[in-house]
Amino acid sequence: MNFAAWEPVYEAILADFGFDRASDEHVRDRLADLVDPFDLDRLDVTGETVVIAGAGPSLETDLDGVDTTDGSVFAASTAVDRLQEAGIAVDCMVTDLDKNPETVRALTEAGTPVAIHAHGDNEPLVEEVVPTLDVEHVLGTTQAAPADPVVNLGGFTDGDRAAFLADHCGASRLTFVGWNFDDGSVDAMKKRKLVWAERLLYWLERRRGERFSVLDGRRDGIDTSVLPVD
Repeated sequence: MNFAAWEPVYEAILADFGFDRASDEHVRDRLADLVDPFDLDRLDVTGETVVIAGAGPSLETDLDGVDTTDGSVFAASTAVDRLQEAGIAVDCMVTDLDKNPETVRALTEAGTPVAIHAHGDNEPLVEEVVPTLDVEHVLGTTQAAPADPVVNLGGFTDGDRAAFLADHCGASRLTFVGWNFDDGSVDAMKKRKLVWAERLLYWLERRRGERFSVLDGRRDGIDTSVLPVD
């Protein structure tokens, strides 16, 4: 993701939520102090179908009929734990550390890459958790401008960042499980974030020239006015 292409979307997100750009940049810089450069070739999925696992209530049901052995699995947050319970290993976890830091720790100790996101609200978690990890297996990410070794590959929530990461790493096709945009169990803030996740996946499918089945029946209701015209 070229930051020049991402920045107008980022500015729209900041305006919508009232987030502070300087706070994002501050926590990005703290993460940059704690991690090393990550070789993205480790996540090369060129030519593969990548399963993008969200933590929605349909995850286990959605797994029926999806082959997770022929390709890679990039999973958001607590979806990792549920996949592991189902006997499915992940190839990368994407998280902002807000729910299951013990899983993050176990994955890095086992050598599985974890993309850890810095944003204005999670500095305490970055400071507490990241120093306890094997940072050889940590990819630092930000939604602000990249600052080496922290990168910006696009995306806002853990789930859509996983999709943008797989896209960046060469995936030929993205398959989605555990995605529930109308999940009534989430709070108002999460609902607003899911609106953005939906918009960003729509933008990503346009950029890729692909149609994501998770958006079928929803495209006409997506506000695209905040998205760049590619």
